[in-house]
Amino acid sequence: MNSPSRSSEPGRTVIIGGGVIGAMTAWYLIERGEKVTIIDKQRFGSGCSHGNCGYVCPSHILPLATPGAVTSTLRTILRRNSPLAIRPRMSREFWTWMWHFTRRCNHRSMMEAARAIHPLLQLSMRLYHDLIDTQHINCEWQERGLLFVFHSAKEFEHYAGTEQMLRNEFGVGAKPYDGNQLVQLEPALKSGLGGAWHYEEDCHLRPDALMSHMRDQLACRGVQIIEGTELRNFVCHQRRGVAIRTNSGELQADRFVVATGAWTPLLNEQLGCRVPIEPGKGYSLTMPTPERAPKIPMIFEEHRVAITPMLSGYRIGSTMEFAGYDDSIDPRRLRLLKSSAELYLHQPYCDPIEEEWFGWRPMTWDSVPIIDRAPRMENVYVATGHSMLGLSMATGTGALVAEMIYGQPSSIDVRPYSLARFR
Repeated sequence: MNSPSRSSEPGRTVIIGGGVIGAMTAWYLIERGEKVTIIDKQRFGSGCSHGNCGYVCPSHILPLATPGAVTSTLRTILRRNSPLAIRPRMSREFWTWMWHFTRRCNHRSMMEAARAIHPLLQLSMRLYHDLIDTQHINCEWQERGLLFVFHSAKEFEHYAGTEQMLRNEFGVGAKPYDGNQLVQLEPALKSGLGGAWHYEEDCHLRPDALMSHMRDQLACRGVQIIEGTELRNFVCHQRRGVAIRTNSGELQADRFVVATGAWTPLLNEQLGCRVPIEPGKGYSLTMPTPERAPKIPMIFEEHRVAITPMLSGYRIGSTMEFAGYDDSIDPRRLRLLKSSAELYLHQPYCDPIEEEWFGWRPMTWDSVPIIDRAPRMENVYVATGHSMLGLSMATGTGALVAEMIYGQPSSIDVRPYSLARFR
């Protein structure tokens, strides 16, 4: 872990990236009196923070790299309508990423990652509750838990071992419902399903509503938000960033935060470090709420498709596509969302479809985010690589970055999020 430069006095910070990580970092900095500018090359809140499934889920402790993940992945991608797609391409970075991912598919590495993920999820949930209670953020916050739904009884029963481990190791447990009990709990589900595990402490919100309200809150507190502005390079002097050059001109500041999500590897040379992130494309469909919609958000574990009933709409999302920075929407992936939901729900979707969306998740090979100072510049901080948990980890990440900048004791141990683990 790089030792942060101590700064007890408020100054000016430029945050590069207007997603939920950048927004929450700005929030915890302005609470300390910092003057903050956020720049984004597109629109504030328009990237992966816009159309995701909106889960704030301390239940998601385990990384993607688990024992047996390689075998199950190979089996899955050979299936028609697989939730995982890998588009073959000549990319040294991608195959290096895959090699490291494969190496971590063992129990020891899984638990190491889980012990890094868990405290950040817990911290973030506490801070979300504080934010919702004190600031009355209008983001359609709901506390209904999250259902892990299984199509087959065999897979439902097999998950009991995972649930028991999470309960014993991390104190995060779920309530089981067999197929008959499940229909009583959530009548929108079809009969004959294998069962589900209900993580009652999980919450959900509408991500675009959160970002819209956060924009208003930040602007009211003096944060300058500059859209359509892309970072070109840092201006450095004696191992410090003194300004950034953008397509709109130069911005000077006392410190900088890089919260650029899946785009961060493009800054490797300037940051002086290796940021092994691959863009994992996720999709979603947003529509009005069907008449027979579920009340509890849910993930269909065997098909990796998620359902989010929001106060102002309804969303089907997830899947994973490794296709580099391809910005097209594959209609087959959208059809997969619908066809998977049809297996579980009486009325899985309705018309009209209000938005077809994709976003690039910043996937690290260990599923652990990066929250650290850049090696090349002592006043440049990196907050990225949250994989599929950016929304769930955003408040905690913002608070940790603010503590680093001001040289304050960290709310949790930040060593697991160091860039040093990639050297």
